[in-house]
Amino acid sequence: MSEKNGPAALLRRIRVWLVVFIVCLVLSGVTAFPLVTELHLLEDALTSWASPVADALPGLMEWIQRVRDGLDATDAKYPFVLYGTDWLAFAHLVIAVAFYGPYRDPVRNIWVIEFGMIACAGIIPLALICGPIRGIPFWWSVIDMSFGVFGVIPLYVVRRKIKQLEQLERLTTPDPTRDPAPSAA
Repeated sequence: MSEKNGPAALLRRIRVWLVVFIVCLVLSGVTAFPLVTELHLLEDALTSWASPVADALPGLMEWIQRVRDGLDATDAKYPFVLYGTDWLAFAHLVIAVAFYGPYRDPVRNIWVIEFGMIACAGIIPLALICGPIRGIPFWWSVIDMSFGVFGVIPLYVVRRKIKQLEQLERLTTPDPTRDPAPSAA
């Protein structure tokens, strides 16, 4: 078996995919903390250097202004409500930490990958059910659902690679429970 197709190379590829996934989880978590500031920066961008985007997508600009207004009012009068987004951020960070298990030992911790795939699938019904209840425009729910779709892709690739690694390890590691081959007499 060539070195580029061996267990060590496969493990490296698994780890690269996992690092990318972990970094994305951390970034999505960290960006949930400063929502009020981010919305102001986004609105400023859409009214200045990114105005062609706002001109091309007027519904986007209206939605960003509405969300910013809501966050400003909530932050001014009921800042404790934004504590919920702090927990959202924290959850992303905790989930990112959980993926260290498959990074360390992918075969043994494949369940974390499968858990992540289930979570990605769960984004779709959440967005389709809660989006309309909360008055979220459908096109924004589609953006939310894309996180599940794009999130499951690297996890699917990693799961397949872990299954390949598991097979390679079975082939290259002797089974201590099997009797050795009988000797010829």
